[in-house]
Amino acid sequence: MPRPYSGGMVTGPRLRDALDDIPPYRAGKPAVPVPGVTPYKISSNENPYPPLPGVLEAVAEAAARMNRYPDPAATALVEAIGERFDVPAEEVAVGTGSVALLSQVALSSAGRDDEVVFGWRSFEAYPIMTRIAGARPVTVPLTSDARYDLDARYDLEALGDAVTDRTRLVLICTPNNPTGPAVHREELHRLLDRIPDDVLVVIDEAYREFVRDPDVPDGLEIFRDRSNVAVLRTFSKAYGLAGLRVGYAVARPPVAEALRKTAVPFGVSVVAQAAAIASLNAEAELLTRVESLVAERKRVLDALRSQGWPVPDSQANFVWLPLGEATMDFTNTCMQAGLSVRPFAGDGVRCTVAEPEANDRLIDICGRLRAQGGHSPGAAGP
Repeated sequence: MPRPYSGGMVTGPRLRDALDDIPPYRAGKPAVPVPGVTPYKISSNENPYPPLPGVLEAVAEAAARMNRYPDPAATALVEAIGERFDVPAEEVAVGTGSVALLSQVALSSAGRDDEVVFGWRSFEAYPIMTRIAGARPVTVPLTSDARYDLDARYDLEALGDAVTDRTRLVLICTPNNPTGPAVHREELHRLLDRIPDDVLVVIDEAYREFVRDPDVPDGLEIFRDRSNVAVLRTFSKAYGLAGLRVGYAVARPPVAEALRKTAVPFGVSVVAQAAAIASLNAEAELLTRVESLVAERKRVLDALRSQGWPVPDSQANFVWLPLGEATMDFTNTCMQAGLSVRPFAGDGVRCTVAEPEANDRLIDICGRLRAQGGHSPGAAGP
Protein backbone atom coordinates (compact mmCIF):
# COMPACT_ATOMS: atom_id res chain seq x y z
CA MET A 1 0.00 0.00 0.00
CA PRO A 2 1.11 3.60 -0.54
CA ARG A 3 2.68 5.13 2.56
CA PRO A 4 3.09 8.81 3.40
CA TYR A 5 6.40 10.61 3.51
CA SER A 6 7.39 14.27 3.60
CA GLY A 7 6.94 14.76 -0.15
CA GLY A 8 3.67 12.87 -0.70
CA MET A 9 2.72 9.22 -1.08
CA VAL A 10 5.17 6.44 -1.90
CA THR A 11 3.89 3.60 -4.09
CA GLY A 12 7.20 1.87 -4.77
CA PRO A 13 10.87 2.42 -5.65
CA ARG A 14 11.71 5.37 -7.84
CA LEU A 15 13.14 4.33 -11.19
CA ARG A 16 14.78 6.48 -13.86
CA ASP A 17 12.30 8.37 -16.02
CA ALA A 18 14.51 7.60 -19.01
CA LEU A 19 13.39 3.97 -18.85
CA ASP A 20 9.83 4.95 -19.76
CA ASP A 21 10.83 5.41 -23.41
CA ILE A 22 13.03 2.33 -23.68
CA PRO A 23 11.41 -0.76 -25.21
CA PRO A 24 12.63 -4.18 -24.12
CA TYR A 25 14.87 -6.04 -26.55
CA ARG A 26 12.77 -8.60 -28.42
CA ALA A 27 14.43 -11.84 -29.41
CA GLY A 28 13.28 -14.14 -32.19
CA LYS A 29 10.47 -16.48 -31.19
CA PRO A 30 10.69 -20.26 -31.50
CA ALA A 31 8.54 -22.06 -34.04
CA VAL A 32 5.14 -23.25 -32.85
CA PRO A 33 4.69 -27.03 -33.29
CA VAL A 34 2.41 -27.86 -36.22
CA PRO A 35 1.07 -31.40 -36.70
CA GLY A 36 2.87 -33.32 -39.42
CA VAL A 37 5.78 -30.92 -39.99
CA THR A 38 9.19 -30.34 -38.43
CA PRO A 39 9.33 -26.85 -36.86
CA TYR A 40 12.19 -24.56 -37.83
CA LYS A 41 13.35 -21.40 -36.14
CA ILE A 42 14.85 -18.84 -38.53
CA SER A 43 13.90 -15.86 -36.39
CA SER A 44 17.31 -15.55 -34.69
CA ASN A 45 20.61 -15.18 -36.50
CA GLU A 46 22.13 -18.41 -35.24
CA ASN A 47 24.41 -20.91 -36.90
CA PRO A 48 22.36 -24.07 -37.52
CA TYR A 49 25.41 -26.33 -37.19
CA PRO A 50 26.41 -27.70 -33.78
CA PRO A 51 29.85 -26.89 -32.33
CA LEU A 52 32.75 -28.93 -33.67
CA PRO A 53 33.87 -31.95 -31.58
CA GLY A 54 37.06 -30.18 -30.49
CA VAL A 55 35.05 -27.23 -29.24
CA LEU A 56 32.70 -29.52 -27.31
CA GLU A 57 35.69 -31.23 -25.69
CA ALA A 58 37.10 -27.85 -24.62
CA VAL A 59 33.71 -26.90 -23.18
CA ALA A 60 33.44 -30.17 -21.24
CA GLU A 61 36.92 -29.73 -19.79
CA ALA A 62 36.20 -26.11 -18.80
CA ALA A 63 32.84 -27.07 -17.28
CA ALA A 64 34.69 -29.21 -14.76
CA ARG A 65 36.15 -25.95 -13.38
CA MET A 66 32.86 -24.10 -13.11
CA ASN A 67 33.22 -23.92 -9.32
CA ARG A 68 35.96 -21.32 -9.90
CA TYR A 69 35.60 -17.76 -11.15
CA PRO A 70 36.79 -17.18 -14.70
CA ASP A 71 39.84 -15.08 -15.43
CA PRO A 72 38.28 -11.57 -15.33
CA ALA A 73 40.77 -10.32 -17.94
CA ALA A 74 40.16 -13.36 -20.20
CA THR A 75 43.92 -13.29 -20.73
CA ALA A 76 44.25 -16.44 -22.85
CA LEU A 77 41.31 -15.47 -25.06
CA VAL A 78 42.54 -11.90 -25.50
CA GLU A 79 45.96 -13.20 -26.50
CA ALA A 80 44.41 -15.68 -28.94
CA ILE A 81 42.33 -12.94 -30.59
CA GLY A 82 45.34 -10.63 -30.75
CA GLU A 83 47.46 -13.34 -32.36
CA ARG A 84 44.74 -14.29 -34.84
CA PHE A 85 44.14 -10.73 -36.02
CA ASP A 86 47.63 -9.32 -35.52
CA VAL A 87 46.73 -6.71 -32.91
CA PRO A 88 48.35 -6.15 -29.49
CA ALA A 89 46.51 -7.50 -26.48
CA GLU A 90 46.00 -3.99 -25.06
CA GLU A 91 43.81 -3.24 -28.09
CA VAL A 92 41.42 -6.16 -27.42
CA ALA A 93 38.47 -6.23 -25.02
CA VAL A 94 36.03 -9.11 -24.62
CA GLY A 95 32.45 -9.13 -23.40
CA THR A 96 29.32 -11.22 -23.14
CA GLY A 97 28.53 -10.94 -26.82
CA SER A 98 29.02 -7.90 -29.02
CA VAL A 99 25.73 -6.48 -27.71
CA ALA A 100 27.26 -6.20 -24.23
CA LEU A 101 30.28 -4.49 -25.72
CA LEU A 102 27.91 -2.15 -27.51
CA SER A 103 26.45 -1.18 -24.15
CA GLN A 104 29.95 -0.65 -22.78
CA VAL A 105 30.80 1.54 -25.79
CA ALA A 106 27.74 3.71 -25.20
CA LEU A 107 28.40 4.02 -21.46
CA SER A 108 32.05 4.88 -22.14
CA SER A 109 31.53 7.52 -24.80
CA ALA A 110 28.10 9.17 -24.45
CA GLY A 111 26.04 10.62 -21.63
CA ARG A 112 23.41 13.23 -20.91
CA ASP A 113 22.88 15.72 -23.78
CA ASP A 114 25.25 13.74 -26.03
CA GLU A 115 24.17 12.19 -29.34
CA VAL A 116 24.72 8.77 -30.86
CA VAL A 117 24.25 8.56 -34.64
CA PHE A 118 23.35 5.41 -36.58
CA GLY A 119 21.33 4.25 -39.58
CA TRP A 120 17.76 3.04 -39.26
CA ARG A 121 16.37 0.50 -39.51
CA SER A 122 19.37 -1.21 -38.00
CA PHE A 123 20.23 -3.32 -34.95
CA GLU A 124 17.43 -2.66 -32.49
CA ALA A 125 19.78 -2.62 -29.51
CA TYR A 126 21.31 0.67 -30.73
CA PRO A 127 18.56 3.01 -29.51
CA ILE A 128 18.08 0.93 -26.36
CA MET A 129 21.73 1.10 -25.31
CA THR A 130 21.94 4.77 -26.26
CA ARG A 131 19.03 5.69 -24.02
CA ILE A 132 20.28 3.55 -21.16
CA ALA A 133 23.51 5.55 -21.32
CA GLY A 134 21.41 8.71 -21.05
CA ALA A 135 22.27 9.94 -24.55
CA ARG A 136 19.98 10.81 -27.45
CA PRO A 137 19.74 8.49 -30.46
CA VAL A 138 19.92 10.19 -33.86
CA THR A 139 18.61 7.90 -36.59
CA VAL A 140 19.43 8.30 -40.28
CA PRO A 141 17.19 6.56 -42.85
CA LEU A 142 18.73 3.83 -44.98
CA THR A 143 19.50 4.53 -48.62
CA SER A 144 16.13 4.92 -50.25
CA ASP A 145 12.94 2.92 -50.25
CA ALA A 146 13.60 -0.80 -50.64
CA ARG A 147 10.47 -1.08 -52.81
CA TYR A 148 12.22 0.55 -55.70
CA ASP A 149 15.95 -0.14 -55.87
CA LEU A 150 16.37 -2.86 -53.25
CA ASP A 151 19.22 -0.98 -51.58
CA ALA A 152 18.41 -0.64 -47.85
CA ARG A 153 22.02 0.23 -47.01
CA TYR A 154 23.52 2.74 -44.61
CA ASP A 155 23.46 6.21 -46.20
CA LEU A 156 26.94 7.31 -45.17
CA GLU A 157 26.65 10.76 -46.71
CA ALA A 158 23.50 11.44 -44.69
CA LEU A 159 25.15 9.88 -41.66
CA GLY A 160 27.97 12.39 -41.93
CA ASP A 161 25.46 15.23 -42.27
CA ALA A 162 23.86 14.12 -38.98
CA VAL A 163 27.07 14.51 -36.97
CA THR A 164 27.03 17.64 -34.77
CA ASP A 165 29.07 19.13 -31.95
CA ARG A 166 27.04 16.94 -29.59
CA THR A 167 27.86 13.67 -31.38
CA ARG A 168 30.08 11.40 -29.32
CA LEU A 169 29.50 8.06 -31.04
CA VAL A 170 28.70 6.87 -34.58
CA LEU A 171 27.56 3.26 -35.08
CA ILE A 172 27.90 1.56 -38.45
CA CYS A 173 26.33 -1.89 -38.78
CA THR A 174 27.90 -3.65 -41.75
CA PRO A 175 26.42 -5.92 -42.98
CA ASN A 176 23.33 -4.21 -41.66
CA ASN A 177 21.01 -6.12 -39.37
CA PRO A 178 18.19 -6.71 -40.37
CA THR A 179 18.41 -5.71 -44.06
CA GLY A 180 21.69 -7.39 -45.08
CA PRO A 181 23.67 -4.97 -47.29
CA ALA A 182 27.15 -3.80 -46.26
CA VAL A 183 28.94 -0.48 -46.71
CA HIS A 184 31.72 -0.09 -49.26
CA ARG A 185 35.33 0.92 -48.77
CA GLU A 186 35.43 4.28 -50.58
CA GLU A 187 32.20 5.62 -49.09
CA LEU A 188 33.35 4.61 -45.61
CA HIS A 189 36.65 6.46 -46.01
CA ARG A 190 34.77 9.54 -47.23
CA LEU A 191 32.59 9.45 -44.14
CA LEU A 192 35.53 9.00 -41.77
CA ASP A 193 37.32 11.95 -43.37
CA ARG A 194 34.35 14.11 -42.30
CA ILE A 195 34.10 12.95 -38.69
CA PRO A 196 36.18 14.73 -36.02
CA ASP A 197 38.90 12.66 -34.40
CA ASP A 198 37.28 13.03 -30.97
CA VAL A 199 34.11 11.21 -32.11
CA LEU A 200 34.29 7.43 -31.70
CA VAL A 201 33.20 5.44 -34.77
CA VAL A 202 32.27 1.81 -34.12
CA ILE A 203 32.15 -0.61 -37.04
CA ASP A 204 29.80 -3.38 -35.95
CA GLU A 205 30.82 -6.50 -37.88
CA ALA A 206 28.83 -9.30 -36.27
CA TYR A 207 28.44 -10.91 -39.71
CA ARG A 208 31.88 -10.21 -41.15
CA GLU A 209 32.66 -13.87 -41.89
CA PHE A 210 29.74 -14.07 -44.34
CA VAL A 211 30.88 -11.13 -46.50
CA ARG A 212 31.87 -11.97 -50.08
CA ASP A 213 31.61 -8.56 -51.79
CA PRO A 214 35.22 -7.43 -52.49
CA ASP A 215 34.18 -3.76 -52.19
CA VAL A 216 33.26 -4.30 -48.53
CA PRO A 217 36.30 -3.54 -46.35
CA ASP A 218 37.48 -5.55 -43.38
CA GLY A 219 36.87 -3.30 -40.37
CA LEU A 220 40.33 -4.08 -39.02
CA GLU A 221 41.79 -2.67 -42.22
CA ILE A 222 40.02 0.61 -41.45
CA PHE A 223 40.93 0.45 -37.76
CA ARG A 224 44.65 0.29 -38.47
CA ASP A 225 44.54 3.63 -40.31
CA ARG A 226 42.13 5.58 -38.07
CA SER A 227 42.71 6.60 -34.45
CA ASN A 228 38.98 7.01 -33.65
CA VAL A 229 37.70 3.70 -35.08
CA ALA A 230 36.82 0.57 -33.11
CA VAL A 231 35.53 -2.77 -34.39
CA LEU A 232 33.00 -5.10 -32.75
CA ARG A 233 32.76 -8.80 -33.60
CA THR A 234 31.18 -11.88 -32.08
CA PHE A 235 31.55 -15.63 -31.73
CA SER A 236 27.75 -16.03 -31.84
CA LYS A 237 27.19 -16.20 -35.60
CA ALA A 238 29.80 -17.86 -37.80
CA TYR A 239 31.50 -19.60 -34.87
CA GLY A 240 28.24 -21.03 -33.54
CA LEU A 241 28.60 -20.00 -29.88
CA ALA A 242 25.39 -17.95 -29.53
CA GLY A 243 24.42 -19.81 -26.37
CA LEU A 244 27.67 -18.92 -24.56
CA ARG A 245 27.68 -15.14 -25.17
CA VAL A 246 31.17 -14.03 -26.07
CA GLY A 247 32.24 -11.19 -28.35
CA TYR A 248 35.22 -8.90 -28.69
CA ALA A 249 36.23 -5.36 -29.59
CA VAL A 250 39.39 -4.13 -31.23
CA ALA A 251 40.07 -0.52 -30.27
CA ARG A 252 42.85 1.89 -29.38
CA PRO A 253 44.21 1.28 -25.87
CA PRO A 254 42.26 4.12 -24.15
CA VAL A 255 38.99 2.91 -25.65
CA ALA A 256 39.72 -0.76 -24.94
CA GLU A 257 40.54 0.15 -21.35
CA ALA A 258 37.25 2.05 -21.04
CA LEU A 259 35.42 -1.05 -22.26
CA ARG A 260 37.13 -3.12 -19.61
CA LYS A 261 36.17 -0.59 -16.93
CA THR A 262 32.49 -0.68 -17.90
CA ALA A 263 32.30 -4.48 -18.19
CA VAL A 264 30.51 -6.67 -15.68
CA PRO A 265 33.26 -8.40 -13.65
CA PHE A 266 33.72 -12.08 -14.53
CA GLY A 267 31.13 -11.65 -17.32
CA VAL A 268 32.68 -14.03 -19.87
CA SER A 269 32.42 -17.47 -18.30
CA VAL A 270 35.10 -20.15 -18.04
CA VAL A 271 33.20 -22.22 -20.58
CA ALA A 272 32.76 -19.32 -23.01
CA GLN A 273 36.44 -18.42 -22.92
CA ALA A 274 37.49 -22.02 -23.57
CA ALA A 275 34.98 -22.44 -26.40
CA ALA A 276 36.07 -19.23 -28.12
CA ILE A 277 39.74 -20.22 -28.01
CA ALA A 278 38.93 -23.70 -29.33
CA SER A 279 36.82 -22.15 -32.08
CA LEU A 280 39.69 -19.93 -33.18
CA ASN A 281 41.90 -23.02 -33.30
CA ALA A 282 39.27 -24.79 -35.43
CA GLU A 283 38.57 -21.72 -37.57
CA ALA A 284 39.38 -23.32 -40.93
CA GLU A 285 36.84 -26.09 -40.38
CA LEU A 286 34.26 -23.69 -38.98
CA LEU A 287 34.57 -21.37 -41.96
CA THR A 288 34.00 -24.31 -44.30
CA ARG A 289 30.54 -24.46 -42.74
CA VAL A 290 30.19 -20.75 -43.36
CA GLU A 291 30.81 -21.35 -47.05
CA SER A 292 27.85 -23.72 -47.13
CA LEU A 293 25.66 -21.06 -45.51
CA VAL A 294 26.85 -18.48 -48.06
CA ALA A 295 25.89 -20.91 -50.84
CA GLU A 296 22.48 -21.38 -49.22
CA ARG A 297 22.09 -17.61 -48.96
CA LYS A 298 22.61 -17.28 -52.70
CA ARG A 299 20.14 -20.08 -53.37
CA VAL A 300 17.48 -18.43 -51.21
CA LEU A 301 18.07 -14.97 -52.69
CA ASP A 302 17.93 -16.31 -56.25
CA ALA A 303 14.73 -18.25 -55.55
CA LEU A 304 12.93 -15.34 -53.91
CA ARG A 305 13.95 -12.92 -56.63
CA SER A 306 12.83 -15.34 -59.33
CA GLN A 307 9.41 -15.36 -57.62
CA GLY A 308 9.29 -11.56 -57.84
CA TRP A 309 10.07 -10.63 -54.24
CA PRO A 310 12.05 -7.36 -53.76
CA VAL A 311 14.94 -8.76 -51.74
CA PRO A 312 17.96 -6.52 -51.07
CA ASP A 313 21.49 -7.85 -51.39
CA SER A 314 22.67 -9.62 -48.24
CA GLN A 315 26.24 -10.09 -47.08
CA ALA A 316 25.07 -11.65 -43.81
CA ASN A 317 23.48 -14.96 -42.82
CA PHE A 318 19.92 -13.75 -43.38
CA VAL A 319 17.65 -12.25 -46.02
CA TRP A 320 15.22 -9.35 -45.71
CA LEU A 321 11.71 -9.09 -47.10
CA PRO A 322 10.50 -5.45 -47.06
CA LEU A 323 6.82 -6.23 -46.53
CA GLY A 324 5.61 -3.03 -44.90
CA GLU A 325 2.06 -3.37 -43.59
CA ALA A 326 1.94 -7.02 -44.68
CA THR A 327 4.73 -7.94 -42.25
CA MET A 328 2.59 -9.50 -39.53
CA ASP A 329 0.34 -11.35 -42.00
CA PHE A 330 3.41 -12.95 -43.55
CA THR A 331 4.80 -13.80 -40.11
CA ASN A 332 1.56 -15.52 -39.13
CA THR A 333 1.47 -17.46 -42.40
CA CYS A 334 4.98 -18.75 -41.72
CA MET A 335 4.11 -19.61 -38.12
CA GLN A 336 1.13 -21.68 -39.27
CA ALA A 337 3.53 -23.62 -41.49
CA GLY A 338 5.92 -24.37 -38.61
CA LEU A 339 8.44 -21.68 -39.51
CA SER A 340 9.30 -18.77 -37.20
CA VAL A 341 10.67 -15.60 -38.80
CA ARG A 342 11.67 -12.27 -37.24
CA PRO A 343 9.09 -9.53 -37.93
CA PHE A 344 9.70 -5.81 -37.60
CA ALA A 345 6.13 -4.53 -37.65
CA GLY A 346 5.46 -2.06 -40.43
CA ASP A 347 8.86 -2.62 -42.04
CA GLY A 348 9.60 -6.20 -42.98
CA VAL A 349 10.73 -9.68 -42.04
CA ARG A 350 14.23 -11.02 -41.47
CA CYS A 351 14.77 -14.70 -42.28
CA THR A 352 17.95 -16.43 -41.16
CA VAL A 353 19.64 -18.75 -43.64
CA ALA A 354 19.49 -22.07 -41.83
CA GLU A 355 19.19 -25.76 -42.62
CA PRO A 356 18.38 -26.45 -46.30
CA GLU A 357 15.03 -27.90 -45.20
CA ALA A 358 14.13 -24.68 -43.37
CA ASN A 359 15.21 -22.62 -46.37
CA ASP A 360 13.12 -24.83 -48.66
CA ARG A 361 10.08 -24.16 -46.51
CA LEU A 362 10.62 -20.41 -46.69
CA ILE A 363 10.97 -20.58 -50.48
CA ASP A 364 7.86 -22.72 -50.72
CA ILE A 365 5.77 -20.38 -48.55
CA CYS A 366 6.91 -17.34 -50.50
CA GLY A 367 6.24 -19.08 -53.82
CA ARG A 368 2.70 -20.03 -52.84
CA LEU A 369 1.94 -16.53 -51.57
CA ARG A 370 3.30 -14.97 -54.73
CA ALA A 371 1.24 -17.31 -56.90
CA GLN A 372 -1.85 -16.37 -54.89
CA GLY A 373 -1.11 -12.67 -55.09
CA GLY A 374 -0.82 -12.45 -51.30
CA HIS A 375 1.57 -10.06 -49.54
CA SER A 376 2.31 -8.49 -52.91
CA PRO A 377 5.89 -7.21 -53.35
CA GLY A 378 4.49 -4.26 -55.25
CA ALA A 379 2.78 -3.10 -52.11
CA ALA A 380 5.66 -3.83 -49.79
CA GLY A 381 8.00 -1.33 -48.21
CA PRO A 382 9.03 0.17 -44.92
